[in-house]
Amino acid sequence: MAMQKNSRFLSLFSASKPILGMLHLKGDTPEETVERAMRELDTLLENGVDGVIVEDYYGTADEVEQVLARIAAERPQAVRGVNVLHDLDRAFALAGAYGAQFIQWDSVAGHLKPEDEPAFAEHLAALRADSSACLLGGVRFKYQPYLSGRPLEEDMELALDRCDGIVVTGAGTGLDTGLEKIQAFGRLIAGRVPLIVGAGLTAVTAAEQLALADGAIVGSYFKEDHNAENELCPAHVADFMAAVRQARNIQ
Repeated sequence: MAMQKNSRFLSLFSASKPILGMLHLKGDTPEETVERAMRELDTLLENGVDGVIVEDYYGTADEVEQVLARIAAERPQAVRGVNVLHDLDRAFALAGAYGAQFIQWDSVAGHLKPEDEPAFAEHLAALRADSSACLLGGVRFKYQPYLSGRPLEEDMELALDRCDGIVVTGAGTGLDTGLEKIQAFGRLIAGRVPLIVGAGLTAVTAAEQLALADGAIVGSYFKEDHNAENELCPAHVADFMAAVRQARNIQ
């Protein structure tokens, strides 16, 4: 699949097939959490990762804000996104306040009952109208409910009107997304927005999966033992990005 060319999101990056590293915000105190996130940011960037997502996976929305503030003040050239897992309004507010260029939201279609859909769509449209940030949205995303009752094709059409890129994942954090699902999403998107693999990419699968997608989000694979709970492992980051550079040269 050819890379989506005229994308506001992809234009944030100088490299093709951008890789986004997750800052999961783990620590015993807020101060430790923020300092660890900044160390992880530097390690990721030094090894060629193209951008980061600051997420309250282990931390809090307030810690997301503190990290974004530090990045804005100390690493302003870093491409960064934000995902506040249960507060879309806060995510948009933080992106605006601290210059985050994009927001990730785990599901933009398919996760609601039909009667709840119009209010969500209206609210999301209002948030986007007031924001310059791109939005990466999930469909059939890990851990998200499927309540719409609609086929994937219909939910995807709704999603394409609601975001600047679609994120595809498998069943859980660190689990392979699978070529068949990536291919199916790619066919439905048909190059209208970028397709981002959101989970499970490894140094071994990077070339094959990035041939079908426009970028990836990587979290667990960068950690010791490839476990999201562990410390960041610089060797894993370096090995993964070496595989990505090789894949970029081939494509």
